[in-house]
Amino acid sequence: MKTRFAALVIIFSAVVAVSLFLGPTPINPFLPDETSREILTSIRAPRIAVAVLMGMALGASGAVLQGILRNPLADPYILGISSGASLTAAIGIIGGVTVLGTFTIPAFAFAGAIITGGIVGIMGWKRGGLWPERLLLAGVGLSFLFSALLMLIMSISRDEGIRRAMLWIFGDLSMSDWERVPYGAVLVFGGIALSLWRAKALNALILGDEFAHSLGFAPQTERVLLFVSVGLMTAASVSLGGMIGFIGLLMPHIARFFTGSDNRLLVPASALGGGALLCVADLIARTALPPMELPAGIITAIIGAPYFLYLLRRKDVLSI
Repeated sequence: MKTRFAALVIIFSAVVAVSLFLGPTPINPFLPDETSREILTSIRAPRIAVAVLMGMALGASGAVLQGILRNPLADPYILGISSGASLTAAIGIIGGVTVLGTFTIPAFAFAGAIITGGIVGIMGWKRGGLWPERLLLAGVGLSFLFSALLMLIMSISRDEGIRRAMLWIFGDLSMSDWERVPYGAVLVFGGIALSLWRAKALNALILGDEFAHSLGFAPQTERVLLFVSVGLMTAASVSLGGMIGFIGLLMPHIARFFTGSDNRLLVPASALGGGALLCVADLIARTALPPMELPAGIITAIIGAPYFLYLLRRKDVLSI
């Protein structure tokens, strides 16, 4: 397993390097001129950094969420957090709010994600703990509600911000800059660290609360901590660049081919795989139809949907 994990690290590093130097204008990594260096440092590097952070957050939170819900089809957006973030971000974009400068829309999205996560947590709380079934149902219900409100706002608005809102919702990374990277890195790596800290407990929870309790874990406490880690990572991802689908659903299943089901390896492997996949999707998005750029979320859906259908054909794959 360690050898396969090392291979995944190599693949991740290679994908990041290729994404950095390829694009509408390929750059020679050995002989970059002044213009090329400016493109690398000011445009591509921050964009790739954001893509890596978002992909890592979605991949890791997908692995954690599938464990705490004991559902192989769970992904970070099933809790409705992304829908809440998209609603508040769209309100900020269409309303033309600029009170925090470039941080305005990420701040709106993060606030919406945290508030939605709190509501889901409250609705999922019963008899002194979080219950997977209640979390799932609360998330699905809120997701439908917020999506409907978002469509209502966009349908009655005549503002030019509608196009910007649509691009942001579908994962447009073209506005990425270095200012967003530090706070995103703190939240994403903080969430991953919390998940890894409780990885043994997550392994036990997958086998049932009684088994986890027999090993000395408090199932409800562990579930709350892991839910917090998922909330932090999902909120950070959506606030950095909008909604990106399928990564959180697919990457844990792909990562299990490399590491098995032990979450001490599965969570970081899913994070690395998610970062690599979003880098590939963004590379395709900015090179497929130059000079036009496509939202990366559309590319992940085009890549992810067929592979997901392939996974459904394999009876031995959809398990945790």
